[in-house]
Amino acid sequence: MDLQRFSLETYLKELEVLVNIDSGSRMPEGTGAVAEWFAERFQTMGWAVKKRDLGPDVGPGLEIRNQPEGAIDLLLIGHMDTVFGPDETQRRPFKKEGNHLTGPGVYDMKASLLSGYYAVKLLQEANELGDLSICLAFNPDEEISSTYSRSWIEELGRITKRAIVMEPARANGAMVNARKGVGRFSIDFLGVPAHAGVAPEKGASATEELAHWLLALHSLTDYEKGTTLNAGVIQGGTVSNVVAEKAHMAVDLRVKYPEEALRVEAKLKELQENPFNPRVQATVSGSLTRPPLVPTAEALKFCDEVTAIGEAVGVKVEWIFTGGGSDANLLAPLNVPVIDGMGPVGGDSHSAKEYVEVDSIEPRLKLLGATIRMMAQNK
Repeated sequence: MDLQRFSLETYLKELEVLVNIDSGSRMPEGTGAVAEWFAERFQTMGWAVKKRDLGPDVGPGLEIRNQPEGAIDLLLIGHMDTVFGPDETQRRPFKKEGNHLTGPGVYDMKASLLSGYYAVKLLQEANELGDLSICLAFNPDEEISSTYSRSWIEELGRITKRAIVMEPARANGAMVNARKGVGRFSIDFLGVPAHAGVAPEKGASATEELAHWLLALHSLTDYEKGTTLNAGVIQGGTVSNVVAEKAHMAVDLRVKYPEEALRVEAKLKELQENPFNPRVQATVSGSLTRPPLVPTAEALKFCDEVTAIGEAVGVKVEWIFTGGGSDANLLAPLNVPVIDGMGPVGGDSHSAKEYVEVDSIEPRLKLLGATIRMMAQNK
């Protein structure tokens, strides 16, 4: 891939356009605008572009192929949504200050999407794709656990030989080959209200039941096994002199091993069937939304190949395990060798300090392009 044909100045102007589109997960117009921007450019390249309707709550998924149908040799996957709300780009639009680019979603992950586009564009212009079948899948809801796009992603995964999730690299340039699984659980408690001073014995406190559950669930945390539970949201009661009728708890679960998720789910079932106060009813909803990304032998072989490519193009490649989830978690259980984090270097995702390092854009693009070219040559 010849980077002499690559203009960083043009890239940054295009990235500014993309970042300055408000595209929160539940902002269909915004993610739809990002999808349209990429659709027009890939259509100009002669690629087949499908917009997948994922329902009215989110924008479309974008499925882009250099070969219209059939098995996929390489799936490049990324997300068009951000965690930010309406008008965030008005408050802090795209900005370049020295080596740092800032703005909503610049790091997570609009720069990575743009790099994916340029990688295949430059390789196609250099006639280096051969007959490698490539699909780029851009979804609009990754930041809300890919709830709407999961079945589509899994559909693509079943016909995919290898995948690269175009999440950005870590602040030290490291990429990811293992991730924890992610679970989300919502627990609602219904007790019996009563006057807390006059007749407390007639009541059954939903908040007291919640407190028992809170301690029981947090006790399941096992740092050695990589299992953590966090009741990040707790709500309950109305006023202090009424025994609480209702309470609510939202729990985040992270697991390194699938069997740990089964252990937690079994405990939830046990607590629901045997409440501390039998007069309080508990309703549990939720599940493991992303299974763990556990690298297989084939995935580790893919990592070794990328490490060697990095040495050849002058990019140091390191691999890490992380507690955060991505769409790589959805592909790994399908036995797809998948790596994650080949986008530009940056950090502070999901915050106003989010940034991308300008001087990482071209080296990471070179690494991605060389990896795709290797696959084309070995096909």
